[in-house]
Amino acid sequence: MALKNSQYDAIIREYNQRQLQSRHVQDQHLKEIYKVLPEIQELDASVSSLSVAGVKSILNGNESALAASREKIEQLSRKRKELLLANGYPDDYLDLHYSCSDCMDTGYIGNEKCHCFKQATIDMLYTQSNIKDVLNRENFNTFSYEYYSDDQINPSTGLSSLETIQYAVKECRNFIDTFDTNFRNLLFYGDTGVGKTFLSNCVAKELIDSAHSVIYFSAFQLFDILAKSTFGKDAEADDMNQYIFDCDLLIIDDLGTELTNSFVASQLFLCVNERLLRKKSTIISTNLPIDMFIETYSERTFSRISSNYTMIKLIGDDIRIKKRLR
Repeated sequence: MALKNSQYDAIIREYNQRQLQSRHVQDQHLKEIYKVLPEIQELDASVSSLSVAGVKSILNGNESALAASREKIEQLSRKRKELLLANGYPDDYLDLHYSCSDCMDTGYIGNEKCHCFKQATIDMLYTQSNIKDVLNRENFNTFSYEYYSDDQINPSTGLSSLETIQYAVKECRNFIDTFDTNFRNLLFYGDTGVGKTFLSNCVAKELIDSAHSVIYFSAFQLFDILAKSTFGKDAEADDMNQYIFDCDLLIIDDLGTELTNSFVASQLFLCVNERLLRKKSTIISTNLPIDMFIETYSERTFSRISSNYTMIKLIGDDIRIKKRLR
């Protein structure tokens, strides 16, 4: 995802700050432990001496002495952990602790950006577009069943509005819980204001909080980026295009509200099909009934979706209107 220099620098500064904070915490722990358990300071001094001796052994080609040094260091390290545990401390109390153990808070694994760097990039763009504020308002903690009733029945399923949303929430929870082990996709459809976007945001919040890369687009935003990437020389759109296909979860909201044409229909098929091939999950929400969906985006696209998505029709009154009336 294309970043301005100032944005990139801001992320790198955050990584540098994390490293400094980790070292500061480690230094504080060392001072504390050396004061309480001076024998550990003696152990650390012995390890340092053995490490220097090991380097000399390498330079002198003395493999047996090097092996002996390593064995002794391992013994001292075990004794160090035992002392910590015996005195009520975790055995890793004196280790450096990282927010991301994969890149050790550098943002890079070799020459490649770490997954946490990619997430930091997405988080920055989310923050700038206020999506974080939306997720703070719309999540499972703020979700309520009070706007759904037992009176409205879906004739095709026999389930009430309340039973339907309870089933949908259960499916969303299962989607989240098995996200890393079970490739799935969701399609929410139904009338305006029945909770499709709210449910999508609930899932987004949970996955972002567990360090998965999530990108949310309204249908208009998605096809605008795809058009810029296809027809114009737009570096940011090109990079965003890559993340549309590669992010852990793509959310396409309000599909059908965009100006639909043959380009949009073909791009939706490309997006859906490519993410299926890459086994990257997608959530789509739409107000369109199934027959109109097929007419708008083609049977081929609907075939991909119906074969690979859990399709959930939500029913009920417009919750936004209910909230205003209250």
